[in-house]
Amino acid sequence: QVQLVESGGGLVQAGGSLRLSCAASGRTFSSYVMGWFRQAPGKEREFVARISGRGLITYYADSVKGRYTISRDNAKNTVYLQMNSLKPEDTAVYYCAGGPSSSSLNYWGQGTQVTVSS
Repeated sequence: QVQLVESGGGLVQAGGSLRLSCAASGRTFSSYVMGWFRQAPGKEREFVARISGRGLITYYADSVKGRYTISRDNAKNTVYLQMNSLKPEDTAVYYCAGGPSSSSLNYWGQGTQVTVSS
């Protein structure tokens, strides 16, 4: 069983930055694909970014490409999401997810709120 706990959310002005962290329990972390998703009020959950087990391959949604960076530290069982040039439309609850493949992200965190004011 893997447990994921997000942190780092908060309130920031447009143009600002935040870094989210997702701490994972379990010995399989380094073999797992990890991803970030978000859900804005009244909208469906959407993909943001994902990273391969060794951190060599990353993939981003077009809406965040060039502004967000996903990374991981397998020694710390932690995945990060650096968010720069934040926009009000980035406001959402951000979720961390992990699993053996990008189509099998079986484990989810509880989410962390990110609010970007204009």
